[in-house]
Amino acid sequence: MANTNMNKVRTSDLELKDRLVSIQRVTKVTKGGRTFSFSAIVVVGNENGVVGYGLGKASEVTSAIAKGVEDAKKNLVKIPVINGTIPHKQEMRFGGSLVMVRPAAPGTGIIAGGAMRAVLESVGVKNVLAKSKGSSNPHNLVKATIAALCELRDAYSVAQVRGISMNQVFNG
Repeated sequence: MANTNMNKVRTSDLELKDRLVSIQRVTKVTKGGRTFSFSAIVVVGNENGVVGYGLGKASEVTSAIAKGVEDAKKNLVKIPVINGTIPHKQEMRFGGSLVMVRPAAPGTGIIAGGAMRAVLESVGVKNVLAKSKGSSNPHNLVKATIAALCELRDAYSVAQVRGISMNQVFNG
């Protein structure tokens, strides 16, 4: 996640849409019995290259979701999306989850499951092939997917880093 700091985005003048990825009832055992609360993981994005995720915990579902959305708005990153897909193949591991995302031809759609689909739709990717291996824990899948997307670089940023023109990037 080396590029994460460079990709930070401000929330002002962004129309963000939130997607609930997972909600779980969690229990705290105390001397007086069990205390139930809810944990929600939420992904927000403007469907134009900006995405973030957040975790909210509260005694009520709606409060947990609201806290998750607020947390997600604090962790927004910019992702390069070119012609509705990603620039290149990327793999990333977070905890026990391994995700792989590959660019796809127009008309393919989002070939991804559950937590990964929510992240990719929030980014605004229209055509992508994605696969998750290992753990299907939604928390780790969301974190691994966003980490993989943060590692993506478009041709313009590669040219800037190398100090060469765009033609030289493609022609060697």
